[in-house]
Amino acid sequence: MAREIERKFLVIHDGWREAATSARRLEQFYLFVADDRTCRARIADGQEARLTLKTGSGMNRGEFEYDIPLADAEALRDSAVGHIIEKTRHVVPNGPHEIEVDVYEGDLQGLVVAEIELGSEDESYDRPDFLGREVTGDARYLNANLALHGRPDDDGNA
Repeated sequence: MAREIERKFLVIHDGWREAATSARRLEQFYLFVADDRTCRARIADGQEARLTLKTGSGMNRGEFEYDIPLADAEALRDSAVGHIIEKTRHVVPNGPHEIEVDVYEGDLQGLVVAEIELGSEDESYDRPDFLGREVTGDARYLNANLALHGRPDDDGNA
């Protein structure tokens, strides 16, 4: 089974911007959301699309991703549950890792969240000072819940 081990943080300042090496505009939407599983489609830069199934909860989850035709993703958009999430994902090198900083738009404007993928739950990493409160275990910050329920009131951003 494919696994994703990821830690998630609120971003507290823009110091990451000068180190960012790339950015992609993402539009993602959910086809179903349950307590321990989701299915989403994501369109990147209006050019390519992927379908992602996630299982489990917390830091260590199952993740299965498949390229799909852009036309299929665009057709699936009409079946989305909740709101469509719009964000720009910036990649910031961090030693042997990369930090992905998501700057949300639309209904989630002002929310900025960073994620770092690790090889194991106890793997060490450098924690730059732009990373604020860790929200890895806070389900309100899962993109599926952001699509269904909107921005948490106490996110500390903006």
